[in-house]
Amino acid sequence: MQATYTDDRKMNKKEFNDAARNLLESKKSKEGIKDYPILNFSKKDLEKLRICVVETLKSSDVVPARGKVYEVSKRIFDITLASVGALVAVIPVGCFALAIFLQDGGNPFFVQVRLTKGGKPFRMYKLRSMCIDAEEKFSEVQKANKSDGLAFKSDKDPRITPIGRFIRKTSIDELPQLINVLKGDMSIIGPRPPLPREVVLYTPEQMNRLLVKGGLACICQTEGRSDMPFDEWIHTDIEYIKNRSMALDIKILVKMIIAVIKRKGAE
Repeated sequence: MQATYTDDRKMNKKEFNDAARNLLESKKSKEGIKDYPILNFSKKDLEKLRICVVETLKSSDVVPARGKVYEVSKRIFDITLASVGALVAVIPVGCFALAIFLQDGGNPFFVQVRLTKGGKPFRMYKLRSMCIDAEEKFSEVQKANKSDGLAFKSDKDPRITPIGRFIRKTSIDELPQLINVLKGDMSIIGPRPPLPREVVLYTPEQMNRLLVKGGLACICQTEGRSDMPFDEWIHTDIEYIKNRSMALDIKILVKMIIAVIKRKGAE
């Protein structure tokens, strides 16, 4: 599995100005972004974005709850659950991977660059739920964004395959991220890792999501996942960061399992 960084476009002053203008317009209309100004990020672009995140977070007034003891306990919790989960998931993931491969002959796994704590980029793993060239086709479908914020959401995304629609509804496509948890890229519980194209449009308040490591599950997903308005999604992530604890992590995990079983807010 490999994620590629492209050098097709470089960030410049004009693109950042266009990004800011798009953001202001989206806030006025209460609609989501229809035209992301930057889709492809080179390694140099990602480093610029990481530095921007770090500098912005220096002036943040949000302080993550708990200290080193919690961080160590959380890491043990992550490794334990991810290890057990990976063992349980290996057969169903293998079966669906085979089904995806037989469907179109493409790599059943999808690797996408996301950002985690401090804007650090990492490769996030998923079972592929879209056509092989989905990333190349994104520029064609971005104007169909139904989200009211920066994240992309479409009720009838033509790139999603029949198998993909099922594994999305059941969250089976997310199971490979247990490997990310074991590697230390992610936690079991935490704000969902955003895409670079979203973070480049973040306000300082939204940037607070990157004060902690990204997670496999967050409060938003327990309350309906795709049903929650973007501003409320950001608010719940920041509230989590301010109040996080092992007890809260376990509570979110239980509620997330229930939401998945009920397919609450699933697309």
